[in-house]
Amino acid sequence: MVTAVVLVATYVTWTAGRVDRLHARAAAAHSALDAALVRRAAAAIELGERAGLPDLPVTAKAAITARADERELAENDLTRALRAVPATPEISETLRTASAASRRVALARQVHSDLVRDARAIRRRPLIRVLRLCRKHPEPRFFDIDDPTLEIADER
Repeated sequence: MVTAVVLVATYVTWTAGRVDRLHARAAAAHSALDAALVRRAAAAIELGERAGLPDLPVTAKAAITARADERELAENDLTRALRAVPATPEISETLRTASAASRRVALARQVHSDLVRDARAIRRRPLIRVLRLCRKHPEPRFFDIDDPTLEIADER
C-alpha cells in the first residue's frame, strides 16, 4: 500500500514538474517571438527610411507599440507593408536584412505555436484537470499572423 502511494505521489510530482516546464518553455518562446518581431520592426524602420517610404516606419512603430489585443493585426499590417516594398539596388542590403528578420519571425512563430499546442494538449488531460496542476499558469495563446517571409526579387 505504501509503495502504491509513493508511486502515485512520484508520478503526480513528475507530471506537475512537466506541466511547469512546458508552460515555462511556452512563455520563453513567446518572449523570443516578441524579440524577433521587434527586430523585424527595427529593420522595417531602417528600410523605410532608406527607401524613402514614410508609411513603413509608421507602420513598424505601430506594430511595436500596439496593445496585446491589437498586436496580431498590427503585425499583419507590417507584413503587408514590407511585401509592398519594391526591390531596388539602392536598398538591396537593407531589404535582405528585413527579409532575414522576417524569416526569424517565421521560425520563432513556429516554435511558439508548437509549444502552445503542447501546453494546451497537456492542460486537457484528465489527471491534470482533476488535480488542477495548471492553475498557476495562464493558458498560452497562439500568435496568429500572416506568414512573414519576404521574397526578394532579383535586381536586374
